[in-house]
Amino acid sequence: MKDLITIETVEASEFPQQLNSPLYSILLFEGETSLSVDLNEYSCQGKNLLFTSPYQLLSWHRTTAKKVSLLRFHGDFYCIEYHKKEVACNGVLFNNIYQQPFVKVPGPVFEEVSNIILKMKVLAAGVSRYDGQVLRSYLQLILALGSKEKLLQNGEPRPGEIAGFQEVLEKQFRAAKDVAFYSGSFGLSVGAFSKKVKRQYGKSPSKLIQERIVLEAKKLLHLTYKPVKEIAAELGFEDEFYFSRYFKKEVGVSPRKYREDVGISIVAKLSR
Repeated sequence: MKDLITIETVEASEFPQQLNSPLYSILLFEGETSLSVDLNEYSCQGKNLLFTSPYQLLSWHRTTAKKVSLLRFHGDFYCIEYHKKEVACNGVLFNNIYQQPFVKVPGPVFEEVSNIILKMKVLAAGVSRYDGQVLRSYLQLILALGSKEKLLQNGEPRPGEIAGFQEVLEKQFRAAKDVAFYSGSFGLSVGAFSKKVKRQYGKSPSKLIQERIVLEAKKLLHLTYKPVKEIAAELGFEDEFYFSRYFKKEVGVSPRKYREDVGISIVAKLSR
């Protein structure tokens, strides 16, 4: 069990400047903080929960926080996709490229999560099979609390000058990887379109396209047994090796390495 979940609270000054692992991560901290996830820059204040998924690069820049609680777990310990009906976190807490990866939480929620993490630290050292069941229940509670807060804050679609871009991207990202295609859909030049997207989402359209392709690749590698060659073709890559280079450039590891480290989800196993 120790290999599947780890819980620690460290001084903020000793927190690693970068995290990039095959594990899901949840961070709890309080203070003004500057960080980046997959090279996207963010800043936050107050009490926050931050969520990252396997092989997302978290860079910790500056913070006034005194301590940081870090909970990391493998998909074999708690499958997010399998439990998505119980915890509304599919695309809300993890892997949502259109929203920030953290959520500001009120004081009572912050204290409750802090107390849950303390209880989990004690249980994580245990050897009883019941310890693992209780740990999963505690983890599910943290996810549910974070999910609720994020839905309250981001439940409504974000208004903007290019309403509908997210829907177009979701439908077309496999076939259309050129920003000009999307700018043309809105009758705008690439430059004008890029400025509007950046203003609305905090990312360039090319970055969003890349992230959406990589997100789908991760899902197919984790949630299916499809060969890498088939995944490449499904995502519109004519060459499996070009897809592998593209994926490694964005994620830091090859598709095969990602699947090996993150594993095949129980969802895929049950559907066989």
